[in-house]
Amino acid sequence: MNPENLETLKQKAAHKAVKHVKDGFVVGLGSGSTAAYAIEALGEKIKRENLNLLAIPTSYQAFLLAAKHKIPVTTLEEHGIIDVTIDGADQIDPKLNLIKGMGAALAREKILASASKQNIIIADETKRVNALGENGQPVPVEVIPFAIALVKSKIEAAGGNPVLREGKGKVGPVITDNGNAVIDADFGVIRNAAKLEVKLKMIPGVVETGLFIGLATTAYIATTSKVEKL
Repeated sequence: MNPENLETLKQKAAHKAVKHVKDGFVVGLGSGSTAAYAIEALGEKIKRENLNLLAIPTSYQAFLLAAKHKIPVTTLEEHGIIDVTIDGADQIDPKLNLIKGMGAALAREKILASASKQNIIIADETKRVNALGENGQPVPVEVIPFAIALVKSKIEAAGGNPVLREGKGKVGPVITDNGNAVIDADFGVIRNAAKLEVKLKMIPGVVETGLFIGLATTAYIATTSKVEKL
């Protein structure tokens, strides 16, 4: 599928997702290229329907997009319960378990997902898989820089292939909004994602993993012919 068609599919899924947003809601804003379409659509919806709502961004990228589209922002300290979070995903399995974090916002995304009544995932059809880890998809792991060597060795001992994510446009590793590094760990096809998540989280120095197990409530998957609701 060509890139232009993929972007169109992302937009279609985003417009379906923002229909869940109602006046007075607190909305979690995901990060990445797909979530960016949801932020744009939300800005249009606020203007069109004269909605009064607040948003909590998961990254500086999402914050800047919210400001661009005139979406008022707030914090988890002020609003500890989020009505709905709309976010993308790198992979989605049939049980709505996810791999997320290729945009390096996984920790904040999981925090908002855990604080939300509804978690709506939007994606194009290329993100749907039978099992997480297919097609060489790694699991992003956010790591305190001091622990990089230890975490890599522990991931190898657990059967994974860890690669420190390097920045594009700058020398050195990618640094998250939390000041941490990201290790992309390839475990091949993951047979028990919940068990792997616990194993990774138990490694000292691991802040968060990109395995989102049991957090998504709804997914909109855009195909060339329709947008499927899961």
